[in-house]
Amino acid sequence: QVNLQESGGRLVQVGEALRLTCTISGRTAFGTYMAWFRQAPGKEREFVASIQWNDGRTSYGDVAAGRFGIFRETDVTTALRMNNLQPEDTAMYYCAFKVTDFWSARPDAYEHWGQGTQVTVSS
Repeated sequence: QVNLQESGGRLVQVGEALRLTCTISGRTAFGTYMAWFRQAPGKEREFVASIQWNDGRTSYGDVAAGRFGIFRETDVTTALRMNNLQPEDTAMYYCAFKVTDFWSARPDAYEHWGQGTQVTVSS
């Protein structure tokens, strides 16, 4: 049983930075991918970033636009650092874990999900 827990979401002002964290428990994540997705009301869930747990390879979606960075901080924690936040970044941010060792930006490729953490950017 894999459990993911996000934290760090809150209300921020335009231009501020924010760090989200995701802690995994229940199994070792070696050889797999962890990713962040986000979903705004009325919109589809979209890929933000991913990291290959064993070799650290990272990938970013268009929404990251050079402002976001994904990091593996410990054996069980990954972080998403977001800079220069804009109102369009307002969304629920989800951490996801992928068992099979091939990269994907599709939400349906990820087997395990956290409950999400809300980020709201106010102008």
